[in-house]
Amino acid sequence: MAETTLSSLSDLQANVVPAPEAPRYVQKLDKQGRAYATGKRKNAVARVWVKPGAGKITVNGRDIEAYFARPVLRMILAQPLVVAKRTGQYDLVVSVAGGGLSGQAGAVRHGLAKALTNYEPELRPALKKEGFLTRDSRVVERKKYGKRKARRSFQFSKR
Repeated sequence: MAETTLSSLSDLQANVVPAPEAPRYVQKLDKQGRAYATGKRKNAVARVWVKPGAGKITVNGRDIEAYFARPVLRMILAQPLVVAKRTGQYDLVVSVAGGGLSGQAGAVRHGLAKALTNYEPELRPALKKEGFLTRDSRVVERKKYGKRKARRSFQFSKR
């Protein structure tokens, strides 16, 4: 092991390596000026494109009120825009497949948050703090053999 001789405190400070900078996030846009991201939840996968506009949201070619009829699902979908204070400033084009409506709404929320960070990197801390950038990894547990469901057994009878 190499020994270094230090005669004063200034010698110690000269050997200190500066800490690396925090990573800089850059805007990622396609040729049409849109930001793209993929969101996932349960078995649903959503592809989300974000561009500046009047706040029009299109899901699988249909209006958001026609696709997500329940208000709770529309509220889940809009949460990243509300947290970022960008409601009505972006047009969203969403393609979603797989799973049920609840999983699809969660997938769109995840994809929208990621697309917003691609369009405006300075929104990342606010969206990350709320947990919108984290993929919810909970999925349905598989059914085991000899069981009725994943964990539920058949009813026991002593006869």
